[in-house]
Amino acid sequence: MRIYDVSVPLSGRTPIYPGDPGLEVQPWKSLAKGDSANVSFLHFGAHTATHVDAPAHFIDGGKKVSDLPLEVLIGQARVIEAPPELIEIDEAFVRTQSLDKVTRVLFKTRNSDFWLESQEAFRKDFTCLTHNAALLLIDKGIRLVGIDYLSVEKFKSAKHETHLSLLENGVVILEGLNLSEVPAGDYELLCLPLLIAEGTGDGAPARTVLRTI
Repeated sequence: MRIYDVSVPLSGRTPIYPGDPGLEVQPWKSLAKGDSANVSFLHFGAHTATHVDAPAHFIDGGKKVSDLPLEVLIGQARVIEAPPELIEIDEAFVRTQSLDKVTRVLFKTRNSDFWLESQEAFRKDFTCLTHNAALLLIDKGIRLVGIDYLSVEKFKSAKHETHLSLLENGVVILEGLNLSEVPAGDYELLCLPLLIAEGTGDGAPARTVLRTI
């Protein structure tokens, strides 16, 4: 059995979606300075690095991240690799995939190579999921959709139709995966977002791994 850690590390070099809070990891207490222990101070937004979007992210009164069912976040998932020239995962591409008895899909795209770059800048040209593709996934009974960059939706989307359609239909969105080392195929997904009990509950970072079946 092999375990793939598909989480993006939290560091000052991690790209941040424009407009989201910056990421800081600073010492609060330090043994080197004579304190009794090392204690770190963390500052970051709920949608930093690998994270889960809850319905409350776009829907007023929607389900919060603390209410998401663990049975959706843990279980068999299919990694689907898109050709590198594909800039949008569209309905036509989804129709080429056999998704019988599949309830979780993770799209591996050219985005995963972005995490291997040394630059810290956010990439606006990431591969995304179209609205029509999202509707088809909903129709096929998919309950979780993952992608390997910080948003499932095209940058600067005016209406957020992809997000809204998925979240309104109870589909969990998992963003910011690094699937660069993961071959296409079926795995066991273990995705555990932080149990944030206050605020709007719009989302949370998640340590996420895949295990071979």
